[in-house]
Amino acid sequence: MRPKPDRLTAMTSLIEEVKNTLPLYEEDTFVCGPDNSCIGCPKKLMELVETEVSYWESAIERGVTPQFDEIRRFGKLCNNVRRGLVRNNIQLLA
Repeated sequence: MRPKPDRLTAMTSLIEEVKNTLPLYEEDTFVCGPDNSCIGCPKKLMELVETEVSYWESAIERGVTPQFDEIRRFGKLCNNVRRGLVRNNIQLLA
């Protein structure tokens, strides 16, 4: 049985998974629909995730170790954003 990762490793892995699965840097994701028929604005959702990713990458570089509730909250946010993108027929990367 493998040991569980420490908090820093867990957050780093989560960030990498988000970058590999959500279309964070795809231009199409940051454009509003033609008739504003969005169910939850994908543009705003992706901006929120991008902000969190940038914050945590910067915090980790400065030596900040995330708490368990911060990792859980970030993971939950990303999961909810993913569901919102699926509802809006936005193509996920993986």
